[in-house]
Amino acid sequence: MAEEVLSQNEIDALLSALSSGEMDANQLRQEEKEKRIRVYDFKRALRFSKDQIRSISRIHENFARLLTTFFSAQLRTYVHISVASVDQVPYEEFIRSVPTMTILNIYSVAPLNGRIIFEFNPNIAYAMMDRMLGGKGNSVNKIETLTEIETTLMSQLFEKALDNLQEAWSSVVDIDPMLEEFEVNPQFLQLVSPNETVVVVSLNTTIGESSGMINICIPHVVLEPIIPKLSVHYWMQNESTKERKPQEYENLTNTIEKTVVDVSVLLGESSISMNELLHLNENDVIQLNQSIDSALKLKIDKQPKFYVQPGKRKNKLAVQVIDEINGGNDDDE
Repeated sequence: MAEEVLSQNEIDALLSALSSGEMDANQLRQEEKEKRIRVYDFKRALRFSKDQIRSISRIHENFARLLTTFFSAQLRTYVHISVASVDQVPYEEFIRSVPTMTILNIYSVAPLNGRIIFEFNPNIAYAMMDRMLGGKGNSVNKIETLTEIETTLMSQLFEKALDNLQEAWSSVVDIDPMLEEFEVNPQFLQLVSPNETVVVVSLNTTIGESSGMINICIPHVVLEPIIPKLSVHYWMQNESTKERKPQEYENLTNTIEKTVVDVSVLLGESSISMNELLHLNENDVIQLNQSIDSALKLKIDKQPKFYVQPGKRKNKLAVQVIDEINGGNDDDE
């Protein structure tokens, strides 16, 4: 429907054409009565709603941020990754769009069925490998002559990145991704039928001075069991009915209990002139504004929280809490 909404300029142009006689209103009514036929390509069946595509996009925006942090730490260089697009296309179209020689990682995502593909542009893959080997991050395309050591190095790096994929999808489903295959020729990959709908997430990637794309191919069969969870309605409902987990509560409690805070007790205050300060001598007494019978204020991080009385415990100065200061406001300040 969005493409059928006219802008203000288009509305003005339409009214002008009608008033000048360039367009006939009766002709417009006749065209409106005629049935409009829209061509539908069954090879490009859209099996995901816009709402679900937006949810997948949000998940991978989070994944891109996590991946940026991960690769920055691993490669010790500037890394920036962001979502460029999220589209649903036939699997055959995705395979045709992949270069003849590239870096392909095939992951299983238990407990979901099927497998997903990560396609790393050679510019990106070799920039990563150059950084791991102590280089500046230069990209040299030698994909046809990958050594066993180079293949192992890249596979290990990509496998470590799976924790970020698991975390990004944790809001929808708990997955256990695992690297199953490492391939360089897309023609050897036939995960699903050519006409099967897949979601392709394209990530703009910059590593040092090298840039390229990371493409993630997710077949419909993988997402089918969790499609209802990809709607905004489900996310909102899930948030509203979310219960506090006992383990999370216990972890939070333990963390708070170990937190260190500054505690201080103010014995009293007094005001003297600069002249009196300059002439202070030994045994001089400064009178405080605090009565010996009045409760003192105990402050936590400079905020008054309790009324206390001073004393000793095991030959050490101590205070005993006698009341709580409601609101934590200090009337003297």
